[in-house]
Amino acid sequence: MFTRRLLIAFLIFLNCYLFFRLIWSDQGLFAYMTLRNHYEQLKSQMDGVDRKSLDLSQEIRRLKSDRAYQEKVIRERLKYVKDNEILYLLPEESDTTRGDGTNDKKD
Repeated sequence: MFTRRLLIAFLIFLNCYLFFRLIWSDQGLFAYMTLRNHYEQLKSQMDGVDRKSLDLSQEIRRLKSDRAYQEKVIRERLKYVKDNEILYLLPEESDTTRGDGTNDKKD
C-alpha cells in the first residue's frame, strides 16, 4: 500500500515536471511561439528582399537593352541635358526654408 502511494506521488511529480518543461522550458511552447514569430518576420523580410532583387534585375535588364529608358534615367538622375537645352533645378519643397513670420518687418 505504501509503495503504491509512493509510486502515485512519484508519477504525479513526474507529470508536473514534464508539464512544466512542456510549457516554460527553453524548448517548450513559449520558446516555440517566439521562434515561430521570428521565423515569420524573417520570411517576410526575405520576401521583401526577393521582390526588391527582382525589381532591380528587371531595371538592369531594361537599362542594358532599352536606349530610351537609359536616356530617361541619365537625364533624371544625373541631370544631363541635350545640346541647346537649359536645365532648371528648383529646390524641393522640403528643402526650402519658409519663414514663420517672426522676422518679417511690419510697416
